Amino acid sequence: MVSGALLTVAPIESIFLIDVITAAIAVSILMLFVNVPIHKKAAEKQEVSYFADMREGFHYVRKHGFVKTTFLFLAMIYVLIAPLAFLTPLHVTRKFGDDVWRLTAIEVIYSAGIMIGGLIMASWGGFKNKTHPMVLSILILGACTISLGFAPLFALYLLVMGVVGLALPVFNTPAIVLLQEKVDGNFLGRVFGVLSMIASSATPLAMLVFGPLADLVKIEWLLFGTGSLLLAEGLLMLGSKVLIVAGRSDLEGGESAGV
Repeated sequence: MVSGALLTVAPIESIFLIDVITAAIAVSILMLFVNVPIHKKAAEKQEVSYFADMREGFHYVRKHGFVKTTFLFLAMIYVLIAPLAFLTPLHVTRKFGDDVWRLTAIEVIYSAGIMIGGLIMASWGGFKNKTHPMVLSILILGACTISLGFAPLFALYLLVMGVVGLALPVFNTPAIVLLQEKVDGNFLGRVFGVLSMIASSATPLAMLVFGPLADLVKIEWLLFGTGSLLLAEGLLMLGSKVLIVAGRSDLEGGESAGV
């Protein structure tokens, strides 16, 4: 949010410099003040192989019903939110004008929404079934994506962007908690490594398609199409027995692991 505001008064080089300085401060805090006990397995002598760990991670995901289903839905979500994540600044420029304050405003409001959503999830226990807030979040994101495509006023556009930011922690928080609960601790790092690979590759690959399409098709229709598919995915998640059973708080991790 601060970076967005600074863009109106400072050059991009200064923003990058601030990024480097704050990152250095964060790393220094972790090195000097945070003491994490060594995991028992990490203390043992073991051979480290990136590709072997990656293969084991994929094998575990493939054999684990809940994790496999979750990752398939996540991959689709990362693809479908690409226009929402990357084309909205271009959409604002084309529809409302290229004023710097407009682009700054959508980033600030979006970030504020994420902060508020995070606070809500931190203070609220959530639904009894952890899958339900995930579904609710996807349905909200789908509706907001469609709304952004046809918002007639910039003020309404900002409001919807705030709701988008607010909805993201409602999905991410229970999703990460469920993975931590259901995945064997010995494979947790490998599984999150696979998730990180999916997250970092799906959206950029999707933009190889949506980017050129934005010059051929109105961004409004790209937002409408992906938003509609997000709504459909939310309903599919709600109908997934694997996800609904895994999300139940009355079950232990092993009971609903789906191995």
